[in-house]
Amino acid sequence: MTTTAERILDSAQALVQVRGYNGFSYADISAELSITKPSIHHYFPTKAALAEALIARYRAGFAAAVKEVDDSTQSARQRLVDYAGLYAATFAQGGRICLCGVFAVDAESLPAEVRRATDGFFDDQRRWVAGVLAEAGVPAGKTGSAAQAYLAALEGALLLARAHGQPDPAAEQDRDVVRSVAATLVDALL
Repeated sequence: MTTTAERILDSAQALVQVRGYNGFSYADISAELSITKPSIHHYFPTKAALAEALIARYRAGFAAAVKEVDDSTQSARQRLVDYAGLYAATFAQGGRICLCGVFAVDAESLPAEVRRATDGFFDDQRRWVAGVLAEAGVPAGKTGSAAQAYLAALEGALLLARAHGQPDPAAEQDRDVVRSVAATLVDALL
């Protein structure tokens, strides 16, 4: 991808993670990057195409970060807490929340292809969390629902953190909301 396309994706991702899918337009990106709207359309003909590219990039980046967590020699419990740190790190970027969490909030107004891409991200996360829970000894019949609860808690923790206002980079409690929820739920599940 060209530098311009990456800049467009960076701008769009920041806008989506703060305002939502329906809270930004190509005009916002155009103004921020000082490029024309037709330039944006050259790379991403539709807003849905832009959203799909955002999700693909986010999904790949998240998969790489999860691999780092998974490759650690930590216990399953610690890996689940470290995984929550990925969500906390997202929030530390100016109060952003999970890109696909934002898309999930807007699901009813999203094009079908964007909903499918969002579902794909969450399928990846559910599989990984369920696998780590199974490794930790959670019975096979409960790993799926436990993984759903864990992911819901992380996404909800981001929303609660956001409800408290913009994060203060000097205040660890902003990041600890997510980690605290994760650790509490992991202790309850294991």
